[in-house]
Amino acid sequence: MGDVVNKTGELPADVRLRSFQELIRGMYHDRDVERGIDGTFMWLMEEVGELATALREGSHADQLEEFADVLAWLTTIANVAGVDLSEAVMQKYGSGCPGCGDWVCRCSKDGKP
Repeated sequence: MGDVVNKTGELPADVRLRSFQELIRGMYHDRDVERGIDGTFMWLMEEVGELATALREGSHADQLEEFADVLAWLTTIANVAGVDLSEAVMQKYGSGCPGCGDWVCRCSKDGKP
């Protein structure tokens, strides 16, 4: 976690996905493992609900907070499951759209939006 936080004890303005995953692991891993994937997934779903509310009727500050919470809980599940999010993202999206392979998706609109 030492590489993630700067000398003033704060995160740099541009946090990389792998660094964020390491930060969350350092802060919460023991507690997260104890809670397990099912319990952590329930917390993620609660945060997704709060994000939905913030998107419908919240302020921009509310939205920022809820997006951060959803990302943190998703990262927590990845840590408990032993999934490297950077590897997962690169494997799925590192060569373009998984459907058509282009960098600007040209898949049929009949499929997933």
